[in-house]
Amino acid sequence: MSLSASVFLVGLPGSGKSTVGRQLARRLGLPFVDVDHHIEARVGCSIRVYFEREGETAFRDLEAAAIDEVSQGALSVVSTGGGAVLREENRQRMRQRGHVVYLRSSPEELHRRLRHDRNRPLLQVDDPLAKLRELHAQRHPLYAQAAHFTIDTGRPSVATLVNMIVMQLELAGLTTPLAGQEGAQPQ
Repeated sequence: MSLSASVFLVGLPGSGKSTVGRQLARRLGLPFVDVDHHIEARVGCSIRVYFEREGETAFRDLEAAAIDEVSQGALSVVSTGGGAVLREENRQRMRQRGHVVYLRSSPEELHRRLRHDRNRPLLQVDDPLAKLRELHAQRHPLYAQAAHFTIDTGRPSVATLVNMIVMQLELAGLTTPLAGQEGAQPQ
């Protein structure tokens, strides 16, 4: 199967962007790009350390530059940071240069998944569930605005979520079979 543009995964921290993204990239035969890892390679430290040292604004500047760069690169499946949608320029770039999939999760489900995670800077607070609810209230409209497709993550397996995304891309006519693949039609 061939894709007409990159796929950008957006959603709150812990919604499965990296895990689903790796599997989706494998399924589509595309490279996988994790924007946070891309930034970490560039700055030489973890997002958490950079965030603490330089602040959120400096991090968001780096994030916008990274999204601009990867969105102009080779077709790929891209996992974005949870706050990537906070900047209008990021939402526009992703929407114009690719297919945006919002992995929607409830704050309660995310809290269940992340309650022992110490690597997410915005969740290192006294009440992470309240913070997740706040982030959801703030970011859900932005994810929805950026997204071409919304997939509810809930409890499906990663393989099921990948199948759901591929089905949405196929139904929208955004994929074409590759020559030699089962069911491929000659051009």
